[in-house]
Amino acid sequence: MSEERQRTLYGRRRGKKLRAGQEALLDTLLPKLLVAIPPEPQKIDPAALFSGARETWLEVGFGAGEHLVWQAEQHPDVGLIGCEPYMNGVAKCLAHIERTGVGNVRLFTDDARLVMAALPDRSLSRAFVLFPDPWPKTRHHKRRFVQRGTLDMLARLLQSGSELRLATDDPSYLPWMVEHACTHPAFTWLAERPDDWQKRPDDWPPTRYEQKMLAGHRPTFLRFRRL
Repeated sequence: MSEERQRTLYGRRRGKKLRAGQEALLDTLLPKLLVAIPPEPQKIDPAALFSGARETWLEVGFGAGEHLVWQAEQHPDVGLIGCEPYMNGVAKCLAHIERTGVGNVRLFTDDARLVMAALPDRSLSRAFVLFPDPWPKTRHHKRRFVQRGTLDMLARLLQSGSELRLATDDPSYLPWMVEHACTHPAFTWLAERPDDWQKRPDDWPPTRYEQKMLAGHRPTFLRFRRL
């Protein structure tokens, strides 16, 4: 993990100055929702994070948290762990959590691979990696989240028959995603026709980022099953 840890897969940690209310949420609400990484060789216990949850899902890079909180609202019996190092996005997610009152979301504000390494085998029923940074320059491709090492980690964590969802609007990242996920022995692509990746599934809500930033760009929705 040391070499992987040194290779940062995300960009900046903070953007413009947060409003007072956002800072207050970081100080008061975030500590109640933070996922702690236990000392090795201990593992995170999802049952301790989410009392009574029938499943645990993971979202890597939740942005402003709209998709994460929507899924939490629609699936109150599922515990969702969201990972996002960009604190401005974390603050927006906390506002959504406070507004909706969902109690089945926990957050991690550092490299998602740290949480993934600390979760038990076959502890996840679904995982989302939606619109990750494409790192478009060739010399930065090694920083893309979707690659063999992270797919290996997700394969370890996902139960047989569970689902991995990937999405991108970047024309250079799309073939990279398809190649890496389709050639991984643990995953099979669920697409049977173009609509399966060109049209948004009913349980995959659009976010403000997609509506604002993806104007003129066609996002692609990829669904894989853990074999």
